[in-house]
Amino acid sequence: MVEPTEHLLALKVMRLTRPTLISPQILTAEPKDVPQHSFEKILRSDATSVAGCETIAAGQFMLLPQSFGNIYLGETFSSYVCVHNCRAHPVTSVSVKADLQSNNSRVSLPIHADKTVPVTLNPEETLDDVIHHEVKEIGTHILVCEVSYMTPAGLETSFRKFFKFQVVKPLDVKTKFYNAETDDVYLEAQIQNITVGPICLEKVELESSEQYTVVSLNTLPSGDSVFSSKTMLQPQNSCQFLYCIRPIPEIARDPSALKAANNIGKLDIVWRSNLGERGRLQTSQLQRCALEYSDLRLTVIEASSTVRIGEGFNFRCRVTNTSERSMDLLMSLNTKAKPGCGYTGVTEIALGPIEPGQMKEFPLTVCPVRQGLIVISALQLTDVFTKRKYEFDNFLQVFVVDEDYREDHFQLDKYVRYNTNVGANNIPQTV
Repeated sequence: MVEPTEHLLALKVMRLTRPTLISPQILTAEPKDVPQHSFEKILRSDATSVAGCETIAAGQFMLLPQSFGNIYLGETFSSYVCVHNCRAHPVTSVSVKADLQSNNSRVSLPIHADKTVPVTLNPEETLDDVIHHEVKEIGTHILVCEVSYMTPAGLETSFRKFFKFQVVKPLDVKTKFYNAETDDVYLEAQIQNITVGPICLEKVELESSEQYTVVSLNTLPSGDSVFSSKTMLQPQNSCQFLYCIRPIPEIARDPSALKAANNIGKLDIVWRSNLGERGRLQTSQLQRCALEYSDLRLTVIEASSTVRIGEGFNFRCRVTNTSERSMDLLMSLNTKAKPGCGYTGVTEIALGPIEPGQMKEFPLTVCPVRQGLIVISALQLTDVFTKRKYEFDNFLQVFVVDEDYREDHFQLDKYVRYNTNVGANNIPQTV
């Protein structure tokens, strides 16, 4: 059977998009210049100019789309599909199907989902509908529309039309992870607008995985956001967001589980264009840098922010056995090994046996002898069985003030740093 070259129905497809803003193009000249009156005549006749204000571009006007335009990843693709009976007799059993095909998938888009049976179109009648689909892939997309109907001779006939368009990336998202001295992880997310127009970021949130909790660091002490109420980004502009990710207690207490918990979460970004078109992006699962520990890990769990010179400074530490064997540990802190360190104190503690994956806490006391920022170092852990020594330097920094210091004069919390990951880069020494 030869398919007829001319069909009884006409199919039209139109993309639905919002208009753009347009201003008149200003052309001015000096009064003594010859083309002055010609320029003024052109401006007065321009449909986008305001009478009496032709040369100051007062206001902006809406311009209907002149082309297919850009479609960005995360936006909703909307299209108007219309089937028209342009013949002088009815056409029966009319049905329309639409599929959106990308490089990796093919999605069926419902048209007239409320009509379960084909319809009959009388002369000059139409069957139309609006389809919506949130695009989730970058690259070439093809909208395939197929129309089926029955000819007057009783032959079932169909035809298809293809509409090709490109989906491009609207935002450039760059992430950086910083492993803190504690178990915390800091994430810096830089979001850049790579569209052709301004956008407004409505929401930028980090949805944590089940192994972590998230604290946003994008607010001031007063509780207000560091950004304005609406974060506007002009084309090629960017802004940074910062988050603190903490492991849940069950993970934090288990060194092996913490080492394996690399999935942090996903960034959820919602934005709108300058005319309110909504878009949403969600990144893939973000992964932290893999943790690397030596056989032992030292953590400072309690310490004061400031101390006075000449007074004993107490703090607590925790040692975790991250090896695969049991250890019987002896701890020693000897300031004689660090001349000019700014503090004095000699301590030796037998910590006893620690099984793999277990931890033990112990107190330490030093006496600062000079003002300013001092670094606590020269802590040594010795495995009694193997005689291997593990040295930890720069595991705590603290600010020392004079005897007349008053805490309400100045906040010094920012000078204190707990270096609790010092075991990661220490190499055991055999003696």
